[in-house]
Amino acid sequence: VPFRIGGPLLFLSGVGPRLPDGGIRTGKVGAEVDVETGREHARLCGLNLLTNIRTALGSLDRVDTILKVLGMVNAVPTFTEHPKVIDGCTDLFVEIFGENGRPARSAVGMGSLPRNISVEIEAVVLIRG
Repeated sequence: VPFRIGGPLLFLSGVGPRLPDGGIRTGKVGAEVDVETGREHARLCGLNLLTNIRTALGSLDRVDTILKVLGMVNAVPTFTEHPKVIDGCTDLFVEIFGENGRPARSAVGMGSLPRNISVEIEAVVLIRG
């Protein structure tokens, strides 16, 4: 399922960099995907998470705080710039929600991700009360 609500918390399943036409962005960051492109892919993940938030809550106005983000980067073993990639998502959240969009976060490298997507991101949101 794309999300679950438990009390005042919205748990969002991981999403990849899916385009509006259903296409996906793929590749290993540090090989065929550079940091800036990976950042754009993470921003696309953020847009997809926002879509799921709106579906779950009916409106982005119901978001109090983005509490936590876990960003997974499909990267070559020597890649070390994972936070710069995930900034694409978290910077988007700050643009939209201000400081309430600045989550605690983890940015980690993975040896692979489903369908060879370049980035996958999940989040936890505090629902406005």
